[in-house]
Amino acid sequence: MTFNQFKESLSQKQVPSDISELLKALWYDAKGDWHKAHEIAQSQESQQYCLVHAYLHRKEGDEWNAQYWYRRAKRNMPSYSLAEEWEKIVEELL
Repeated sequence: MTFNQFKESLSQKQVPSDISELLKALWYDAKGDWHKAHEIAQSQESQQYCLVHAYLHRKEGDEWNAQYWYRRAKRNMPSYSLAEEWEKIVEELL
C-alpha cells in the first residue's frame, strides 16, 4: 500500500484488513477515534509501538507522558506539526 492509498482508505467506514496493527492505530486516529488508536499503541512495547504511543500522547496534550514514550522509542519529540508527524510515521510504517 502506498501513502496515497492509505490516505484514500480514510474515506472508508472500515479499517483496511491488510495493514499492520500500528497503521490501524494511525487510521483510527485520523478518523477521530483516539481511544481505539491508543488501545492498539499500548498493546505492545516495541520501539515502533512506543513511537505511535508517544505521538498519541503528544496529540492529547500530555507532554510529560509523550516525552516518556519518545524516550522509550529512542526518539526526540519533534518540533514540527502533529499532521507532519502523523505523515512521517505512516510513511515509516508502510
